[in-house]
Amino acid sequence: MASTYRVLLFLLSIPLLSSFISPASSQHEHPLDPLTPAEFSLVRRAVMRSYGASSGNVTFQYVGLDEPDKPLVYSWVSNQADKIPPRRRASVVVRFHEETHELVVDLSSRQPSVVSKEVYHGHGFPLLTLEEQTAASDLPRTHDQFIRSIEKRGLDMSNVVCSDSSVGWYGEQRSRRVLKILAYYTNGTANFYMRPIEGIDIVVDLDLMKIVKYHDRFTTTVPMAEHTEYRLEKQHPPFGPPLKGAAVVQPHGPGFEIKGHIISWANWKFHLGFDVRVGPIVSLASIYDLEKSRYRQVLYRAYISEVFVPYMDPTEEWYYKTYFDSGEFGFGLSSVPLQPGADCPENAVFMDGFYAGQDGIPVKIPNVTCVFEKYAGNIMWRHTEVEIPDEPITEVRSDVSLVVRSVSTVGNYDYILDWEFKPSGAIKFEVGLIGLLEVKAVNYTHAVEIKEDEYGTMVGANTIATHHDHFLTYHLDLDVDGSPNSFVKTRLITKAVADNSVPRKSYWTVSSETARTESEAQLRLGLEPCNLIVVNPNKRTKVGNDVGYRLIPGPIASPLLFRDDYPQIRGAFTNNNLWVTPYNKSEKWAGGRYVDQSRGDDTLAVWTKRNRKIENEDIVLWYTLGFHHIPYQEDFPTMPTLSSGFELRPSNFFDRNLVLKTKSPEPVSPSCKH
Repeated sequence: MASTYRVLLFLLSIPLLSSFISPASSQHEHPLDPLTPAEFSLVRRAVMRSYGASSGNVTFQYVGLDEPDKPLVYSWVSNQADKIPPRRRASVVVRFHEETHELVVDLSSRQPSVVSKEVYHGHGFPLLTLEEQTAASDLPRTHDQFIRSIEKRGLDMSNVVCSDSSVGWYGEQRSRRVLKILAYYTNGTANFYMRPIEGIDIVVDLDLMKIVKYHDRFTTTVPMAEHTEYRLEKQHPPFGPPLKGAAVVQPHGPGFEIKGHIISWANWKFHLGFDVRVGPIVSLASIYDLEKSRYRQVLYRAYISEVFVPYMDPTEEWYYKTYFDSGEFGFGLSSVPLQPGADCPENAVFMDGFYAGQDGIPVKIPNVTCVFEKYAGNIMWRHTEVEIPDEPITEVRSDVSLVVRSVSTVGNYDYILDWEFKPSGAIKFEVGLIGLLEVKAVNYTHAVEIKEDEYGTMVGANTIATHHDHFLTYHLDLDVDGSPNSFVKTRLITKAVADNSVPRKSYWTVSSETARTESEAQLRLGLEPCNLIVVNPNKRTKVGNDVGYRLIPGPIASPLLFRDDYPQIRGAFTNNNLWVTPYNKSEKWAGGRYVDQSRGDDTLAVWTKRNRKIENEDIVLWYTLGFHHIPYQEDFPTMPTLSSGFELRPSNFFDRNLVLKTKSPEPVSPSCKH
């Protein structure tokens, strides 16, 4: 759901009318670099030229890098000096005369031009733009029926704000490109989500940009503004608890280097990109093996492919609220500038992001990602030995990691996205949910008055916070020491002791199975203990184990909706916690290419019905991280961060502990100058 904050962010973003309009040169630093402002301008010029006199009717819904084929990228990376970079191309989706057009723009030619243009005839609509959401949300303010509805409720129109919501799909044979508009009251608080104006049903047709349905169904109490404000300057004593300050001091500067979009730190090297739909993209992550004296491949490309957020109120006013935050609203489009010293520590280095606005003109999001070394007082490894006579031993190594962070604010929710690289070879993925609950207004003032299911928790007088889920599906293209990989599930099995001469009755052992096809790799986790490993069956350690990386899940949450329920048909990619597919460049977005009002016919769940071979192939893991959110009063009026995550960890990838010889950082004493 869009919010006034996102509209403000859009207005504050900086359109870049670049004066540098020349073809992308062969000197481009990296083939996976995101499009530059100059390239966005070239794309816009080429697309407008291709539509000629009708170009004024074109709106840009998506512009992103048309990713080169993986073998071309690896070939260039292996010998950059002697290789010509792969051709730079842009993938473009526009709306034109109520149609969706798919284009490819070649940026490497002397005069960039459209080399492919097709009309999309399938189900669903492209990514929503900020501009059209803003325009749709503004319509009710001058609509006579809405004005009368606000007056009937005794509210002041100057304190009314509107936001938009996608409508989903519920079996309709034909669909128009529409949004629902929701109304809120701000009098006395900036936290308008806590003051919904219920009972007004507004539908806007985006192609016509007009209200096509209006129904004032009922009135109910608008919750009070009291205790809903979250801005610090609006708070009143007592304050607390008091927290002492701390400083991260790096007198010799950061321990990492950023060259273009390549980040090098400790024993890691990777590429960091940005996309308007998925946000940050980590590519070509490799780790230096001290014993082999070379970097070894771990991860080709990883990002959050889709975010499914179904609410659990099935009433007329709420049933359609089943959001797809990446495919409908854009995780990158919803990214916000990070605040130094608050979102990221003082030792962070920031990077900007760019996207094409609805008119194709590049827009800058400053400080869209930050990179910093994390000194959290953790221990990398340690041991105290007291069994050797007269030789007590204590060995401790303090832990340091590198964090890449971004924040996407999609309507009322903020998602904190961390990618944490560790010297041990592990990569930790963490998501922090924070922000404002989505609530509905009721006539109850106390929980004892509630006699039937209200589908949520009473968090304040006249305020029910609705139950909902968050499912984040990660695209993880692992290339463990090379592209041909296999997926192995290692089960832990309890067995009886056969030897009657010992008193033990049972033990557990392992049984490993290599998935041969996609169906054999589909897993709903949590029912039995197991290890999930991607191995390279063509590479072994000195003692003969297949080299690998294992996925260590965090807390497990799976969808609870019926599989034939319309939202779950569209979100069928969450039916399993884990899927494995053969690499296919076109299979990027788990919810499909066109998610707004999609029908579930182009999802990860559909692709895998082909049951393709995945043994000793170039494979991709799709892991879904889930939250079942039952709101509590501590989540009101804004919730503390709720975190979960998972980890990729080397498993027989190295011959021994990679950080055995790693020294702890030297202590630093800050010098205070007066």
